[in-house]
Amino acid sequence: MLRALNSQEQLPRGKTEAGNLPEMLKELRVALANHSGGERLLFPRSTLVAWMTDRRLWDEIGELDSDMRPAAIAARLRSRGRSAQEEGRQERLQPPEGFVLTALWLLLLYAVPAAFFRAALSGRFPGIGRPFRWFLGQPYLARSNDSFLAFTERLITTARAGEHSDKIDKLQVHAFLEDLRVAYARRPWAMKGWRRTACPVVMIEGAAPGNPAHRFLELVHEVRRETAERDPLLVVCAGDAQAPAALTAYLPPQNTLPLRDIERSVHRLGPAALLDYLPVDADGTTEAAPTADLLQIQVPAPPWPARSRTVAVALGLALLAPLLGWTVGRLGGLDCLHRPFAGQVSVRGIGGDCVGYSDSASFTFNDQPGQKKLVRIQEKIFSHNEQVHDVWLRSGKRRPYVTLVYLGSLTGRPTRANEEAYAAEREELEGLAVAQYQGLQAAATDYTVPLVRIVVANAGFQMKHAATVVGMVQDLARAGGDAPVVGVVGLVESRTTTAAALERLHEAGLPVVAPTLSADDFAENSKLYLQLAAPNKDQSRMVAAYARNVLRVKIARVYYTVGQGSSLEEDLYVNTLLNDLKDDLEGLLKAPPKRFASGTDLREVCGYRGMVFFAGRWSEFSSFLRELRKCDGNPPRHLVADDSVNRYMANTSLRQYAPSLPVTYVSKGALSSCEALRQRVRQGRDQAAHSLLKWVGVDGLLTPPRCQDGSGEPVGERVGLAYDSAMLLLDAVETLTVRVRPDDQPWEPERIDPVAVHTEVLRKHENQPFSGAAGTVKFSAGGGEPVNKRITLLRVEDISKPSLPSVEVYRCGTGRVGERPGCGEP
Repeated sequence: MLRALNSQEQLPRGKTEAGNLPEMLKELRVALANHSGGERLLFPRSTLVAWMTDRRLWDEIGELDSDMRPAAIAARLRSRGRSAQEEGRQERLQPPEGFVLTALWLLLLYAVPAAFFRAALSGRFPGIGRPFRWFLGQPYLARSNDSFLAFTERLITTARAGEHSDKIDKLQVHAFLEDLRVAYARRPWAMKGWRRTACPVVMIEGAAPGNPAHRFLELVHEVRRETAERDPLLVVCAGDAQAPAALTAYLPPQNTLPLRDIERSVHRLGPAALLDYLPVDADGTTEAAPTADLLQIQVPAPPWPARSRTVAVALGLALLAPLLGWTVGRLGGLDCLHRPFAGQVSVRGIGGDCVGYSDSASFTFNDQPGQKKLVRIQEKIFSHNEQVHDVWLRSGKRRPYVTLVYLGSLTGRPTRANEEAYAAEREELEGLAVAQYQGLQAAATDYTVPLVRIVVANAGFQMKHAATVVGMVQDLARAGGDAPVVGVVGLVESRTTTAAALERLHEAGLPVVAPTLSADDFAENSKLYLQLAAPNKDQSRMVAAYARNVLRVKIARVYYTVGQGSSLEEDLYVNTLLNDLKDDLEGLLKAPPKRFASGTDLREVCGYRGMVFFAGRWSEFSSFLRELRKCDGNPPRHLVADDSVNRYMANTSLRQYAPSLPVTYVSKGALSSCEALRQRVRQGRDQAAHSLLKWVGVDGLLTPPRCQDGSGEPVGERVGLAYDSAMLLLDAVETLTVRVRPDDQPWEPERIDPVAVHTEVLRKHENQPFSGAAGTVKFSAGGGEPVNKRITLLRVEDISKPSLPSVEVYRCGTGRVGERPGCGEP
């Protein structure tokens, strides 16, 4: 009797009482396959030998001519293991309609499987046909013309004739052991072998000379010795009979091995164990005792990398990692994750900044503490984007529908937890939100008033990543759609990076309207550039006139900064302003402008009777004021600052920590303050002032509403400038639509070209200045910089008190149509 044992947890059992070797091997295959602990053992070579030596196969092909036998063997070999139901199901499959599809269907159903089978049968292709290839190299029956079919025919004939029965028996055992060898092989790329941590055990009970069990033991030994190949099978023979003579020469000098040491052999899968033959001392045990003891052997767990769950998790992670990496990359990286498929969002993390653009609440820029107002206005704009699309659809797609891109610097600035460090950018977005809201309030039948979708784009700290973001905006513009991009608003700071971005936008054919940029000759970077703020040369002339005519000082000192990590060459705003001041303050400047850095000693200007002018970036103005605190009640008599400082003035949290000093600063949008707007409305015939004043006070648009009666919340000067920037382009879209579109026809975005919008702006305001909420704008020939744009000096008596109003003390340029240009006190 033979018992087959194999397990992953405990050694199971199977027994056979077969009377011949083929039946014995068949029952061993079944027993070992069924008790493999979840990893079913396969015996392709052993079952193939059994099929080839089965007399029924000879009965089927024996009467055929020799030329027909290979094809018949191949047909039966291919159908081996296929059920009649499977074959019938394949026959019942209906081909698809059409010649091409039918040909492809027949190719996939018949030709491809047949070709694959032939390739496997040849044994010449790596990875397929390993069992067939093994038969062509086994040592017991000679190979025939390197053909498996010829080998099979030879084996069938030999078995039928009863020749070489000893070799056929060895071939059967050799195939059985080879299948175990392959199944238990530990290869780096195959985990199944690593999960099998115990030898397959065959228990032979009652072996005696002449019976099949005794013959099986002899064959295993002879095949191992003749092939010199090692296999994992452990054969335990229980009985009174002596060991076969073939094994006697291999028995060790020691006569017995304790039964408990069998467990060591069960656990040994290394090569050294596979040719061991050891007698076992079972003295005093019952007939069932060896089997019972074997069944209690605990099989060790496989190494953790080979465990099924570990492999599944590792495989899942391996498959998931590239997908996750691709998804994170598509969603902007770990710093810029957002909800996919919600609006048009294209962002990426660069140097700690999340740059790119968004038109959806699925992603808003800057969620740092203290920036709630910035996030809130983005969410408001994105909510209006959805409303704009709905209104456009309800209009029968007849209203003009366009996109404006706001490009600014929304991240990267060091801030305190409670500091609103992006008040200026927030104000500009508020101005765009007002222009967007105004279009939503137009009558449903007014099919010429544009609807605008606003895309918010961030170029990072100091616009350092402007070139990258401009490339993304270019892709957005090229994509087209129902709402084509007709212009870009913003750019925030006059730096070399901004100039390079402006050049790229010009190459893309996108007009740019800058609410606050003022570096001299900035328009040279693009012929599609429009600037609403007076250039630095106008600011410098105003400051010099104020110093001479109002302050009546004889001396002046200039300090400048360029921002963190920048240089004077990169900062075009400060660079051109300093050059202008050197010319306009000639005779007042007794020393060249001095660069200020945090910790610079400013006690030299304590009690200074001349004008101290700050010509730097607002981000260092707080440190500048802190150094003036050391003057101990004797500050400079006349402290004047450039227009960059209005960003500091909008930052109420910073102003609370400033010393109690009077400051005069340059303003580019003083005409759009609440009081100035009210005064202009009272004077009448100022539609831009009326519209801005009306919409900034609407509940639910800006938070909080501005310029309401009894409200102390002012409107920032950049709100009016950004509002004018949007309306300048939208007015051009409206008039252009009227001219190029037939009456009441649906909106055709291809009729509106961004360059045509820029041309329409210049044509429309060639003779008639643009009347905006922040004053009139008359462009120079060919566009670019404004001519005689209103610019103002405002004074606050205590900069540390944000509630105190700023009062206009001096101005230059024209604020309304018909005013004569010039400078003077109000």
